Amino acid sequence: MSAKGPKEHDPRWVAQVTDELVAGVKAKAVDGKVTCPVLRKFAEDQGVSYKVAGTAADMAGVRVHNCDLDCF
Repeated sequence: MSAKGPKEHDPRWVAQVTDELVAGVKAKAVDGKVTCPVLRKFAEDQGVSYKVAGTAADMAGVRVHNCDLDCF
């Protein structure tokens, strides 16, 4: 367990997250997790940056795993 506390979100990315993005990330998740390639493809399909998609995942309570590029 981390002693850092809750993750802080950059307001620039939070302002771009919509309810639809959060719901879309939740729909892609399996057991509360989504793979990095799936989230990158989702971001591209939605026309948002990886940072926005990652923030949406955080806001949805979805963990990103198998991240090779450290985008999220």
